[in-house]
Amino acid sequence: MTAFKSLSAAMVKGFLRDKMALFFAFLFPLMFLVVFGLLFGDAGGDKTKIAVVGEGPVVTALDQTGVLEFEKFDNPDQARQKVNDGDLPAAVVVGDGRVDLTFAASDQVKAQTVVGIVSGVVDKLNVAATNTPPAFEFAAKPVEDASLKPIQYLTPGILSWAVAISGVFGSALTLVSWRKKQVLRRIRLAPVGPTAVLSSRVLVSVGTALLQGLVFVAVALTPPFGLKLTGQWWLAIPLLILGTMAFFAIGMLVGAFCKTEEAASGAANLITMPMAFLSGTFFPVESTPPWLQAVSNAFPLRHMNDGMLDVLVRGKGAEALLLPSAVLIGFTLVVGFIAAKVFRWED
Repeated sequence: MTAFKSLSAAMVKGFLRDKMALFFAFLFPLMFLVVFGLLFGDAGGDKTKIAVVGEGPVVTALDQTGVLEFEKFDNPDQARQKVNDGDLPAAVVVGDGRVDLTFAASDQVKAQTVVGIVSGVVDKLNVAATNTPPAFEFAAKPVEDASLKPIQYLTPGILSWAVAISGVFGSALTLVSWRKKQVLRRIRLAPVGPTAVLSSRVLVSVGTALLQGLVFVAVALTPPFGLKLTGQWWLAIPLLILGTMAFFAIGMLVGAFCKTEEAASGAANLITMPMAFLSGTFFPVESTPPWLQAVSNAFPLRHMNDGMLDVLVRGKGAEALLLPSAVLIGFTLVVGFIAAKVFRWED
């Protein structure tokens, strides 16, 4: 226990004295949270502006949807020219019992949204005009709270990415630096077992992850961002610990092969950055091609993101941790076993 405490204290002091390590563990990912949180903070209240020509019940019904903003035109050609120039995603021309919709195929998200809204409004008014009761009643509601903001989805993903960065970089750079400076050689010759060395580094990594979670959530809870935690938010803590173990194993594997800090840093970046983009950290992974979604299932960050989203945003219980936890534990065991086999005390 004396060796364990001494090594843990030395690693904590070394981490706190390393300004670059602190920057990449906390400030670097926190900048993404702040920037994205401020940029998309009011995204839910944005309206799509379209060109409108004419008046009548169709225009009134479109206005009542609350998601469209009108720019009025008297001339249909002028309205369509706005769409042709790329200034507006769509133009609606109403007159003589006809509704003409012109949209920009290049702006697929907004244009298809407008197409769906206009089509739904016209169909509803046509049914009402026939005085025939609808054959089907339609109701839609989100599974999450209606007050959710983008920060609810940004926080779990970027926090998981921050844990991945600190876990991979921390273990890889520490291992390479200690081997290069022959610290590992001196530890090996001292009455200190590999278990004490490994467990002390794991303890520091887990403590860093928990501190990251505290800082990120505290910042996201402030009024400018407005994060709202669900009733079982504390279930994210086991995921933070298991995720740290998985990324620690990756860092150990990187550190076993690299001989310099520069090489270890480059290899860690090569792993964490693509994994972040392919695991849904910055954008929904559901928007990617099916084959890419299948590939992303091989990454521990994908499963950590999904689990964090379930317990922090969707309000799910412990059952949501079963699959992510099983994947993270299995990944840690497999990669950790490989890292132990290729581990070297000296170059």
